[in-house]
This record gives sequence, C-alpha cells and structure tokens, in this order.
Amino acid sequence: MLSALWRTARQASAAPVTRSTRLPTLTKSFTVTHGQDFPTGQERRVANPPEPVFLTLSSLEGKKEREKAVALDPTVFNHPIRHDILHLCAVHHLDSLRQGSANTKTRGEVRGSGRKIRPQKGTGRARLGDAQSPMLRGGGVAFGPKPRDFSTKLNRKVIEMGMRVALSVKLKEQRLGVVPRIKWYCHKTITLKNRLETLGWRTGTLFVSGLPLVDSAFQRAGRNLRGLEVRHVDELNVHDLVRWRRVILDLPAVALLESKLSKQLVIPTELEAVASTTSVS
Repeated sequence: MLSALWRTARQASAAPVTRSTRLPTLTKSFTVTHGQDFPTGQERRVANPPEPVFLTLSSLEGKKEREKAVALDPTVFNHPIRHDILHLCAVHHLDSLRQGSANTKTRGEVRGSGRKIRPQKGTGRARLGDAQSPMLRGGGVAFGPKPRDFSTKLNRKVIEMGMRVALSVKLKEQRLGVVPRIKWYCHKTITLKNRLETLGWRTGTLFVSGLPLVDSAFQRAGRNLRGLEVRHVDELNVHDLVRWRRVILDLPAVALLESKLSKQLVIPTELEAVASTTSVS
C-alpha cells in the first residue's frame, strides 16, 4: 500500500504544471510626456487604477467661487495607517538633528601632576593615586560622553511609506487642505490674520508650496504670526506632518508628492518596451 502511494506521488510530481499568466486588466489610460528618447503624446496605461480620493478645494484669497474638488491619488493619500512606521521615521529625523558635541575629559586629559598624593601604606587612610582620579573633586570623568554621531540609518522605501501614512492620517483626521496657490495680495499681517481666523487656520498651520519661490507678500505677512510656517515640498518630512496640527498644500505640491510617492502600476508603451529590449541586448 505504501509503495502504491509513493508511486502515485511521484507521478503527480512529474506531471507538467500549468500556470496562468494573465496580465492585470487595463481599465484606464492617460497621456504623459516623455523625454528625448521617446516621442511625445504616447499613451501609457494604468493597470487596475483605484478610485481617487476627492477633497474640497479651499481658497486662501477669499473669492466667492463655486465649490470644486481635487482628485488625490489613493496610493498616497489613502494608505493603511502604520503607527510603527511613523515612529521609525520620526525617531530617524530627530536622531539626525542631534549635535553629538558633548565632551568630557578623562583622567588622562585633566591638567595636573601625576605625583602620588600620599604613600601607599602607613597613613591608615585609603590608598590614592594622582589628583586626576575620577574619585576626587576636580579629577577626570570615568565614563563621560564623547563627541559622536547619533544619526541612524533608515531605508528610503520606509521613509516614503512614512510620508504616505502621515498624509493619509492628516486626510482622515480632516486636517489636510488643498489650495490652488499660496499667495496673498499685500504684506499687511492683520489682513492675513483675519482671513486665517475665518478659515480656522490661525494657529498650528504648516503651508507647503511646490513652486520654486514662495510668494514674498505671503511670507512677509505671515512671518509675525505665531504658529504659522511656510516650507517648500522638498523640505517636508514625516516629523513635520506629525508635529503640525494642520497642513495646507497647494496644487503644485500635490503634483510633486504624487509623482514621488505614487505606487500605481504603469504599463509601458510599445516604443518603451522595444527601446528597453534593444538597450539590454
């Protein structure tokens, strides 16, 4: 009976295995602009694109406009919440900020003579060496701090996941806003303060711009407001997203974040596939 079972198992393992090699269905296409290697206007298709996340577009200038919504990439702004990833990224950033310049002198670095304080025997007191002993006042430090590097290593993909998680947390807590642009019409602080109080963005608000230069009038009007800061999207990190109560992005910043952090599967065009095969060969 055992030999029959063994024979059946060997026959089953020797039989050819057929596996399905179906590609994901293509349900959406979009147009991107290539560089010099490929002609412009080629269509690249996304495999199984998820439903976008819609957020109402706010207006900083206060003009009466019809309510508009901006479509956000769900792979960036609707990521599963991972508190452990946020903790790793925050600790990694705080470690990089430490100076590590604390320094103490050992007994070999303290100035003074190396003469023995008193004889080893005959005085009835404890034995002592030189005056630089860590046991004595004014002596060296036994195990004191020395200059060191406190920075830690963290993989780039973990940091990118932390950015996705932090943005998703802000969106779920309704503490993420999107404006067409971060711009103000004058440099008066009182005008910007009144507008931010109307919107509820007065304190604890971080404005993130994707433009190379932030509007100078907005910077001058907001630099005297406590609890308000403006940064470029390249300077944004996970610790800032966690620390600030509210984050306001402009449309260029959203586009840059999605281009860096998006995880949608893109199917290359025929020209790209041919070029890749020829370069490998």
